[in-house]
Amino acid sequence: MDAGAAVVWTYGETCIWSPSDLTRKVHAWRLPTPLSGGHVAPSKNQEREAREARERLKRYNARQSVHNHQITRRRRDNLFAVIGVVIVAALAAVTQIFYFSAGPGMPTPEPSASASASATPAATENVGDVPDPSLAENRTWTGELTLNSTVLGYELDGAAAPQAVAAFVQEVEEGYFIDKTCHRLVDDSVAGLLQCGSVDGTGAPDPTFSFGPIENSAEDGITYPAGTIAMARVPEQPYSQGRQFFIIFNDAQLPDDTVGGYTIMGKVTSGLEDLKTDIIAGGYEDDGSQRNEGPPSIATSISRLTIE
Repeated sequence: MDAGAAVVWTYGETCIWSPSDLTRKVHAWRLPTPLSGGHVAPSKNQEREAREARERLKRYNARQSVHNHQITRRRRDNLFAVIGVVIVAALAAVTQIFYFSAGPGMPTPEPSASASASATPAATENVGDVPDPSLAENRTWTGELTLNSTVLGYELDGAAAPQAVAAFVQEVEEGYFIDKTCHRLVDDSVAGLLQCGSVDGTGAPDPTFSFGPIENSAEDGITYPAGTIAMARVPEQPYSQGRQFFIIFNDAQLPDDTVGGYTIMGKVTSGLEDLKTDIIAGGYEDDGSQRNEGPPSIATSISRLTIE
């Protein structure tokens, strides 16, 4: 072998090249001269792959943008929902405090003969000459209620509230309601109601006549629509219903207490707007209680009442 020869191993064989041969091979293996700018021209496959990569990135960014927007919107909606629940709960608490301390049927405090006088125990059964619910005949009753000179058409549901309707029918037939006053007017954003039928005109319960249980109260435990005729009672006492009733002239929110709501015995079918114009618009006498209620400024009594 020549001293100037080089030995090169290739796969599977040994080659002996002279220096001149090796030089020519090295020159033959040199990379192509780069294009101007120092970049190798990309192939069509590379261009397509790059373009597809850019499209994939664009779609990914678009999806991420939509996803981030949805997350932000959900967080905002959840925040609004929480705020709404808090507001509703607060309003319910306020109305409970108001109506459970001075709801329809709440007796007007009377001077006590003795500082140690005890309250009358709450009744747990009917008191007095309370008629059998069968008197309601499981049917609808109709009639007219005249307050001063304002005539209201009404109907009672003897099927839904048989005990209350039976008691009302009996008292109408016996003439109890004539000349009884409407002693309480509530008119605010929570409720609008006119309460009538008190035995002495003060709103105190009648110890000789009361009944229960609560019948046909509001389905959702709170909403009594305008036109509703319901029985007044003392808070927390389901057997304190008697002869007092109230008429809702503006939608009312009256939350249940622990024993239930108020017995809905019927509804006004005509004359409600006349009631608002003739009596409600006159307002009430402010007793300083800051409860948005008081005796109607226009003295109101039951002048006529029919039923059939």
